[in-house]
Amino acid sequence: MSEAKPPAPPATFTPAERDYIRRELDMFFSTLPSVAEGFHLKTWRGGPQAGQPKVPQAALGLIERGLMRLDATTRWPRLFFTDAGLTALQAMMADRRFADPAKFAHVRQELGMDPAPNHAEEP
Repeated sequence: MSEAKPPAPPATFTPAERDYIRRELDMFFSTLPSVAEGFHLKTWRGGPQAGQPKVPQAALGLIERGLMRLDATTRWPRLFFTDAGLTALQAMMADRRFADPAKFAHVRQELGMDPAPNHAEEP
């Protein structure tokens, strides 16, 4: 007799990870960031880690759990959400306790949770 395994629960973010994600996806100098563009990382200027990306502690947990991946092949390293990470991000954006729907409307639209605003006005 083979028993079917229950589906694994979707991954969730820790409070520190949610805070990091909210800071990265919030408006920056009147620019709305995009999930698809990833999170920019700084690099070490000197010392034994010169040229390597500076990965914040909260981001290390996301990478270790497979919710984000590091792309250090470009001049400016970036973090990108994996498929599991995008699922967890959608769950986070759906819960107004974790992300204000008005403040993060651009993220909700990018994830397909809300319709895009219609900027064309008809006369």
